[in-house]
Amino acid sequence: MLIKKPGDIKSSEITDRDLFLNRRRFIRGAAAAALAAGMPGWNGLRAAPPGKIALPAIRKSAYSTSEPLNSFMDITGYINFYEFGTDKYSPVKLAKGLRTRPWTVKVSGEIKRPKTFDVDELIKLAPLEERVYRLRCVEAWSMVVPWVGYPIAELIKRVEPTGNAKYVEFTTLHDPEQMPGQRAAFFGSLDWPYVEGLRMDEAMHPLAILGFGLYGEVLPNQNGAPVRIVVPWKYGFKSAKSIVSIRFVEKQPVNSWQKAAAQEYGFYSNVNPSVDHPRWSQATERRIGEFFKRKTLMFNGYADQVARLYTGMDLRKYY
Repeated sequence: MLIKKPGDIKSSEITDRDLFLNRRRFIRGAAAAALAAGMPGWNGLRAAPPGKIALPAIRKSAYSTSEPLNSFMDITGYINFYEFGTDKYSPVKLAKGLRTRPWTVKVSGEIKRPKTFDVDELIKLAPLEERVYRLRCVEAWSMVVPWVGYPIAELIKRVEPTGNAKYVEFTTLHDPEQMPGQRAAFFGSLDWPYVEGLRMDEAMHPLAILGFGLYGEVLPNQNGAPVRIVVPWKYGFKSAKSIVSIRFVEKQPVNSWQKAAAQEYGFYSNVNPSVDHPRWSQATERRIGEFFKRKTLMFNGYADQVARLYTGMDLRKYY
């Protein structure tokens, strides 16, 4: 079964029980300290270090896999985030200094209600949910992550796109001082800022979310703080991190990896085991923490939910 109802998910199934309880004790203690000091909960987000403060009022979502989650250490320690380095471990160290408050996200383009949101205002725009999603990387490894966020559609409805809005473009912060991977001399650097895009119906799909946290806490810097997108049926690089701009456009955006190597990274980048990367197979994947490889699922296991978006399309051509 791919989707588990919220009431069926036990905390003991999500992570090691002692680790889970210790984290909850820490959160309760932090909350009690904040109340004792007379601090409003949302003000605490501005001063607290990422990954060490709970997000409020998170409800379980039925849009969740029943597979066991990867550990907090796996998810926050093995990362692709080229703004902070091309290997999997540099972001943990190099992202520590990223300033995530104050932070704004400009929403513009073909919409009736353009606005620049403070990130804490954006967090409160809709109820937060825990979405337990598979993450499949184009390099053929995978994880299961308990993201916290809400559907991108909630934001889209509020800004009222015009009839000309066919795509949504997401742009990451460009700040070489804070993000050493963006410096011109850095090996393997892309053409910054990092840009990704979705077709409007993809962005409106209930599985596509704005992510603000994981494991019930605010996003650690290396995982895309303070706000990212999560599109679970696509390869991980489609889920842009540390977003500062969301723009509604008529023409298909050119995403950063497509611009860098169009023969390897297409605009759609749907997980498809029958379409190999030019340099390796996509038919199997290695789940972090497991020894043996497993078969890659079409649309990362979300075919029942999203296949209709691509009816009639040649998914070898539109890879």
